[in-house]
Amino acid sequence: MATVLEFTSPAEEFPLGTIFENLPGVTVELERLIPHETLIIPYFWIRGAEAEDIEAAFEAHAGIVSVNLVDSVDSEFLMRAEWEESYFGILSALAKTNVAVLSGIGTRDGWRFEVRGESRGAISEFRTSCQEHDIPIEITAVHALLPVQGDGYELTDPQREALVLAYERGYFDSPREASLEDVADELGITQQSLSSRLRRGHRRLIGATLANP
Repeated sequence: MATVLEFTSPAEEFPLGTIFENLPGVTVELERLIPHETLIIPYFWIRGAEAEDIEAAFEAHAGIVSVNLVDSVDSEFLMRAEWEESYFGILSALAKTNVAVLSGIGTRDGWRFEVRGESRGAISEFRTSCQEHDIPIEITAVHALLPVQGDGYELTDPQREALVLAYERGYFDSPREASLEDVADELGITQQSLSSRLRRGHRRLIGATLANP
């Protein structure tokens, strides 16, 4: 059964994390990614900095061949990074074990990842790979990926919990009866984590209904 693993890691343990040394106020969010064993080219969004400062911050970045600006939306910038093939870190461990990245959000305080393996065995292999290469990760949750109220929804328990609570508290009402902070506080998570869960939950619901009637 497909299994979802949530974990955290220090900022410096992921190559993109060195950006926080020069731009401590930025937030980095990885696009959903299925790593390939021989080539990992992740797309990621950066908020809280100017485009030229972002590119300059990666000029001498360990483990990265290049970082290029792909697109921008308002004050957010979509970047693409190509990795050194010899680099071994979190993404390499994911690629080696065929574990997909559902989300990855980084700040100077650290990284929060949500990944999915096709089985618990794949998740175990990923954890073992991290241990063998001294990659520090702290597991925060492990749970099965199950359909919710019909085939194909594939919401995780945290996504369903976030969507339902936000709905019940009036977050989706107009005007809103509750703020993102209100709902996040009730769940005991950060606003960034809640925003990410709501966005991924919406994407899966839309993909299973409106986009796939």
